[in-house]
Amino acid sequence: MKLKIESLSKTYSGKVQALKNVSLSLSNGMFGLLGPNGAGKSTLMRTIATLQEADHGEIYLDEINVLKNKKEVRQLLGYLPQEFGVYPKISAERMLDHIAQLKGVQQQGERKDIVQGLLQKVNLYKERKKNLGTYSGGMKQRFGIAQALVGNPKLIIVDEPTAGLDPAERNRFYNLLSQLGENTIVILSTHIVEDVSTLCSNFAIISSGEVLYAGDPENAVNSLDGKIFSKAINQSEIVFYQQEYKVISTQLKSGKLHIRVIHESDPGNDFTASTPSLEDVYFTHVSNTSDFINM
Repeated sequence: MKLKIESLSKTYSGKVQALKNVSLSLSNGMFGLLGPNGAGKSTLMRTIATLQEADHGEIYLDEINVLKNKKEVRQLLGYLPQEFGVYPKISAERMLDHIAQLKGVQQQGERKDIVQGLLQKVNLYKERKKNLGTYSGGMKQRFGIAQALVGNPKLIIVDEPTAGLDPAERNRFYNLLSQLGENTIVILSTHIVEDVSTLCSNFAIISSGEVLYAGDPENAVNSLDGKIFSKAINQSEIVFYQQEYKVISTQLKSGKLHIRVIHESDPGNDFTASTPSLEDVYFTHVSNTSDFINM
């Protein structure tokens, strides 16, 4: 399966341009769409999921024109939106059965097998009789994946799936997502760099509606080898260092401000060489790094 996005643009009322000539090519596997809040990720996901129109551009899923053949696309699509609501007084088992009916599975026995298999896959089978309103945040996210998998979709979109999850639930979610991409295109939209570095074989960085980088995470990190340097400074010195060096990120630790800069060679001035990470790649490409200072 191939997903091709060509020159996609979208402007909302008030002249807010959410997407600016976005072009990407995706194949089977986990693809990470990495960017800050408000970057245009959700707009792109909703457009691919046939939930809103684009102003310009095209999307193809193999030979299917996504923007013109929405019904056909929806039969192949699994979607977990960022804001995923549940009916609190319905059990997971009943809700999945209903979704399977909506997906066209008419035989009760077939639906039962599908529902039980999915609940086991997301480790919710023991809680299948419980109302969804009693589920924790992580359980609701796992249920969201289960509903997205009804009908064996060829394209799965998950938008900010780990936001708000504790570390244990996030690890469970990682394990679940990592199993999905073998025969399916899985798009993971997130602002959490760890999500992409843990799960994705390819990714893109998007900010202010534009794709700033697309490629392989490992190659992206390797491209910064020998170019990342760090130093602890006083907070009062930050303006000087921002003027003299390309500061890509800062973090306050024990009263000291630790800065990371990108430089073609050793900048001296007591900087030490640092091993690059995908976070460095991200901050290098996102234009306004002041929005992402970690204090």
